[in-house]
Amino acid sequence: MRQRLRLLLFLGLFWLFVVLTLRGVFLLYNQDLTDALTPGEIALVFVHGLKMDFSLIGYFLMASGLILTLSLFTRSRWPGFCLQVLHIFLVVAISLLTTVDIELYRHWGFRINMDPLFYAKSVEGAALGSVPVGVVFKLLLICAALVVIFLFAFDRLLTPRINGLKPARRRGAGILLTVTALMFIPIRGSFSVAPMNTGFVYFHKTKPYANHAAINVAWNFLYNLNRHTRVKYPEDIIPRSRAEEHFRSFYPPHDSTSTKLFNTPQPNIILFILESFTADVIEALGGEPGITPHLNALAGEGVLFTNFYATGDRTDKGLVGILSGYPAQPITSIVKNPGKTQRLPYLNHYLRNLGYNTSFVYGGDVDFANFRSYLTNSQFDHITSVDDFPPEYNTSKWGVHDHIVFQRALQEIDTARTPFFKVILSLSSHEPFDVPMVTQFPGNDGESLFVNSCYYTDKSIGEFMVRARNAPWWENTVIIFIADHGHRFPRNKEIKDKERYRIPLLMVGGAITRDTTIHTIASQTDFANTLLGQLSQPSSAFTFSKNILSPSVQSFAVYFFNDGYGYIDNERYIIFDNVGKQFLRDDGASPADLERSQAYQQILFIDYNHK
Repeated sequence: MRQRLRLLLFLGLFWLFVVLTLRGVFLLYNQDLTDALTPGEIALVFVHGLKMDFSLIGYFLMASGLILTLSLFTRSRWPGFCLQVLHIFLVVAISLLTTVDIELYRHWGFRINMDPLFYAKSVEGAALGSVPVGVVFKLLLICAALVVIFLFAFDRLLTPRINGLKPARRRGAGILLTVTALMFIPIRGSFSVAPMNTGFVYFHKTKPYANHAAINVAWNFLYNLNRHTRVKYPEDIIPRSRAEEHFRSFYPPHDSTSTKLFNTPQPNIILFILESFTADVIEALGGEPGITPHLNALAGEGVLFTNFYATGDRTDKGLVGILSGYPAQPITSIVKNPGKTQRLPYLNHYLRNLGYNTSFVYGGDVDFANFRSYLTNSQFDHITSVDDFPPEYNTSKWGVHDHIVFQRALQEIDTARTPFFKVILSLSSHEPFDVPMVTQFPGNDGESLFVNSCYYTDKSIGEFMVRARNAPWWENTVIIFIADHGHRFPRNKEIKDKERYRIPLLMVGGAITRDTTIHTIASQTDFANTLLGQLSQPSSAFTFSKNILSPSVQSFAVYFFNDGYGYIDNERYIIFDNVGKQFLRDDGASPADLERSQAYQQILFIDYNHK
């Protein structure tokens, strides 16, 4: 038994040698980019990369542990043979993958994923095919050298131990299986709600190459084999020329702002992104009374958008919709694919260029759902997360409760350089809705717990606003409330229903010129150009974002659910099921109107596929 446990240990050391060597090869091959890193940053590339390295090694050792467990039940040599074949295959495959990656990175700017297979016949996919013969020969030599070095090390370190395996008592199988099961810890990468993802190794705010170098290319490639990242959406639902013509009608040119809401050219901006805050919990939007009294009161003194919709049904999709003006996708989430997210436009980039000091505050784990990589690409000047709070404040499943997070945000705002852009993401109204407050809505059912959590977050907002009104920065500040997505509670809405996606957008503060109500139908994706329009800086880079306050604005919104979409304008409400290829609701719309709704999705598919 000890012989097999030692073998697992040596297998782990061997693969640690392999992955560290491969990272070194990546850094050496891209020497011109590596030269921009300090020695300390290069060291951090290796340190942070270990998280993903250990995850990959965990998979290999789990498979090896199962084979070694089976070897206890036979005197045959086949388990040892299988073990050698497995690791020799992995050595060759990973060496080849790394060799391709080190050259493709110079063309693509991100570590290899499934895109080369998707775009093998496209312009983007021609990168590898256009590599000069001399470079191909050099890559083949590098690959061959890596294989020889690793197989030599394997032969000297592990082959004798595998061949020398002796029969052992079967009762030791329990110990081996326990050790094998423990590999789940490095595989998952954490004990929190966030499993291993690419964002775990992101550590640098301004040098994407440092983050990319920390990625384990084999882990990244395997990660991209899953359903969410190997999807290639159809691009020929309707003729492309007609799709493009319809899409242009959604976003007419000369998108200038006629309605000014801000009384100063560059006010401070505080953006609350509220977890799951459906319009149905806000009485001012036709929701249930008594759940959010503070937001209801604020709605009467600010700018309230009454027909505003989330682009999707998850926080990761909402963040991208709000901060990048990019729609959700039916069966993927672009935030989980760093190779694509780094090509998104970022509202934060534009505000930084305007001189804003930017920051992001969240009481949870920014590694969840690959938030870290997205926020890093956003280039916030500072990110506050659960690790920045005292451990005694981390008392909920998701992290630190909202009232503490909002207090921390106020402390940071009081010392921030102006103008500032502060994004605050709440979390207490997420399942399981365990909030630190005396219950206001009795009941243990899901709906009662949900509305109780919304009441708590609203109460925390009220406490924030009391302090904000007395702060010296109040008169030059706009405070914006928006939700990341809606919720099925209250009223138990279905996933396809537009009511599930209707959310608040409310602007208040000392820098707001007047209270008014905007009835234009709009989406989270429109927030970016609406805000930039108020700063006289709308940008065409936000392809899917309109200025809601423009005189030429088109009143419409599109939302996406699991493999389907909903389309809403002043006259139509359309729901389409992509799987069944049928309209679930069309409200008597004409064929041209139905085609127009499909055009939006098709242009999104084309844009997503080619990011």
